[in-house]
Amino acid sequence: MPTLAQVLADPATAWTSIQVARWYGGQPRLVQIATGTAVWYQGGLPPVPLCWVLIRDPQGAFDPQALLCTTQTAAPADILAWFVQRWQLEVTLEECRAHLGTETQRQWHDLSIARTTPALLSLFSLVSLLARRLLAGSAYPTRTAAWDPKTDPTFSDTLALVRRFLWTHSDFPLSPASDDQPQFPKPLVDHLADLLAYAA
Repeated sequence: MPTLAQVLADPATAWTSIQVARWYGGQPRLVQIATGTAVWYQGGLPPVPLCWVLIRDPQGAFDPQALLCTTQTAAPADILAWFVQRWQLEVTLEECRAHLGTETQRQWHDLSIARTTPALLSLFSLVSLLARRLLAGSAYPTRTAAWDPKTDPTFSDTLALVRRFLWTHSDFPLSPASDDQPQFPKPLVDHLADLLAYAA
């Protein structure tokens, strides 16, 4: 069989136009695909049947790409949609690793690792849900810097928002009297909480 690079260069290859409902950025996009079946073979391992999909952009905005799927019954449009959705999953896993320590656990036992990873992913979801409830439709606070002019909030902003709320809205009086006076001015406490929320 010809390689996928040869299929891409062959003028006789039949291309089909397909409308992707949600391309990167959530916008619809028209792409061209060619598809077929093949066998993935590696020495010493059993062959794996798969479906391949070649993607090219009629406008030439991105380079052609090849997708491989072991589910032969999957439609090419589904394979393409799964490929686009993978970016959200990769970003989620990367931010879990950067901020919550996923894949950097110090346990030695497989069962401990199997318990810790779902717990960290659950914590990621809990922080995201708390932040959504705290915002209640208001603007999302996003911290930027001169070297990082980001426009969209990241999980570090979400985590800082939840930390700041928990730290500034917790009251631990030393006595049951209701007239306890704060030891520090509230603006100072808010400023320190804001700094620590990102540094922690």
